[in-house]
Amino acid sequence: MTEARPRILVADAIAPEGVARLGEVGDVDVRTGLSPDDLRAAVGPYQAIVVRSASRITREIIEAAPDLQVVGRAGVGVDNIDLDAATERGVIVVNAPQGNTIAAAEHTIALLMAMARHISPADASMHASQWARSSFLGVEIRGKTLGVLGLGNVGGEVARRAVGLEMRVLGYDPFVPEERAAALGVERCELDRIFRESDFITVHVPLTAANKGIIGAGEIALMKPTVRLINVARGGVIDEEDLAAALVEGRVAAAAVDVFTDEPPAAGNPLLTAPNALLTPHLGASTAEAQERAALDVADQIVDVLSGRLARYAVNAPLLPPETMRVIGPFLKAAELIGSIGTQLVIGNLTSLEIEYYGDIAEHDVAPLRASVIKGLMAPISDENVNLVNASFVAQGRGWHIDERLRDSHDIFHNLIHLRLGTSDSEVSVGGSTHHGGHPNIVILNGMDVDLVPEPGTFLLICDNDDRPGMIGRLGTVLGSFDINISSMQVGRTEKRGRALMILGLDESPDDEQLSQIEAIDGIYNIRIVRL
Repeated sequence: MTEARPRILVADAIAPEGVARLGEVGDVDVRTGLSPDDLRAAVGPYQAIVVRSASRITREIIEAAPDLQVVGRAGVGVDNIDLDAATERGVIVVNAPQGNTIAAAEHTIALLMAMARHISPADASMHASQWARSSFLGVEIRGKTLGVLGLGNVGGEVARRAVGLEMRVLGYDPFVPEERAAALGVERCELDRIFRESDFITVHVPLTAANKGIIGAGEIALMKPTVRLINVARGGVIDEEDLAAALVEGRVAAAAVDVFTDEPPAAGNPLLTAPNALLTPHLGASTAEAQERAALDVADQIVDVLSGRLARYAVNAPLLPPETMRVIGPFLKAAELIGSIGTQLVIGNLTSLEIEYYGDIAEHDVAPLRASVIKGLMAPISDENVNLVNASFVAQGRGWHIDERLRDSHDIFHNLIHLRLGTSDSEVSVGGSTHHGGHPNIVILNGMDVDLVPEPGTFLLICDNDDRPGMIGRLGTVLGSFDINISSMQVGRTEKRGRALMILGLDESPDDEQLSQIEAIDGIYNIRIVRL
C-alpha cells in the first residue's frame, strides 16, 4: 500500500514554478481569494499552506488544520501569520528573505543611473512633443563616490554592482567585519564622512528606532548640493519632509524614492510635488525572477519540512525537548537581552564576538542560547527573524565568527552567559543570568558588577564619568529639568578619583537635543542610550 501524498493549499497566487515544485511531492490545490471564513473551513485536510500577503493565517485557521506541518510565506514579512500559535502547535513557518535581494539591488542601480541622466524628465518632455536636449545635461557615474548605508544582503549586492561600474564605494555598517567590506570592494567609514564625500547615497537598513530618520535635515546639511539620494529600503529611513524641503531649496540635486512612510503616499506627501524627485511605487521586489525565486525558495523549504528535514529560512524555532527546556529555557530571555544591550553599546566597528557559558547550562546543548544571543544582537539593527534553525546562517551572512567557551563554574554566579564584543574603539561586555521568578537579570556591564532587572519599555542611560564629588547630582539635576524620571541608579569605578561608570534606569528617553546637553556636562563622556 502506497503512502498518501501530502496535501498542499496555495491560498495566494505564486509563480507557477513554485506550484510545480510542490506538485513533485504532494497534491496541490490552488484556491486564491478565499474569505477568512472560507479559508478556515477549507484548511482541515492540508499538511502545508502557502500564502503571500493577502491571506492571514490566524490562530483560528491553524487550530482548524489538525494535520498542518508548515506554512510558507512567498516573501519576506510574516506579519500575516500568527507565529505564536504556529509554534505552540509545532507548525514551522518559512519565508523567502533572499528572494528579492537581486531585484532590489538592480532597482537601486536603475534609479541611480536614471537620476544621473535625467531619464524620467527627458522622457516626459519627449511625450510632450519637446526636444529639450540641452536641458538634460547628465553626469557620468564612473569615478563618482557612492555611499552605502547598510552592507547586508541588498546593500552588499549594490556595492558589488557599483564597483563593477567603476564607482568608489564608501560603506557604513558597524556590524559587518572589515573582511566582508573589503571583499565587497567597499571602504568602510563613519556616517559623517559618507555624507560629506558622496555623490550618491543609498540606504539599505531596516526601519528600527535607531534608523528612523537616519537621514534628515542635519545630515543633509553635511552633504554636497550635488548629492543624489536613493531609498529602496523602508519608508521613514529618510525623513520625507526634510528631503522634500532640500529638493525645493536646491540643497539636494535629486532623489529617487521607492518606499514611503505610508503606502500609497497620501496626497499631501511633499515628495509628490518636490522637484527632481524620481518616485516609483515600491517596485524593489517587482520582477518576474524575484517572484519565481520567492516561490521556489518557499516550495523547496516546504518539501524539506514535509520530508523531515530542517528548513533553511524557518521563521519560528521548533519547541525544544522538555529536558533541555528545564535547564536552558529560563536563560533564553537573558541571552537575548545581553545581545540587544551589547549591540546598542557598541562604539566603532565590530571586530570580534565571544560568548562564555558558565555553570549547569554549559553541560547542555547551548545552541538555543547562542541563537537567542544572535537574535538579540540583530534586533536593534535588522528586521530579520532569528531563531534556533537559522541563527548560524544569519551570523554567517553578517560575516560573524562567534568564539564560544564552556566553563564549569563562575566565582559568583551559578549560571551565567557572558558576551564580549570587540570593536575598533573598545570592548563591550554584558553578562546575564536570571533573577527570582526567572526574570532576566543583567549582572555585568562593561566589566562592572551590576544588578539590573530590566523593565520592558524603559531605557538605560550609560555614561563614563570622572570619579569626583557632585557628578551624580549634576546629571540627576539635568534629567530632572527635562522631566525625565530616574527609576534606578548604579555606579562603579575601577580606581579612586579615576574613571567611573554610571547606569541610570529611565522611564523616558532623552531626545537628541537633551542628549547634547548631557554630553556637555563637564566630566561626562560616552553617553549611550539602551532601549529595553
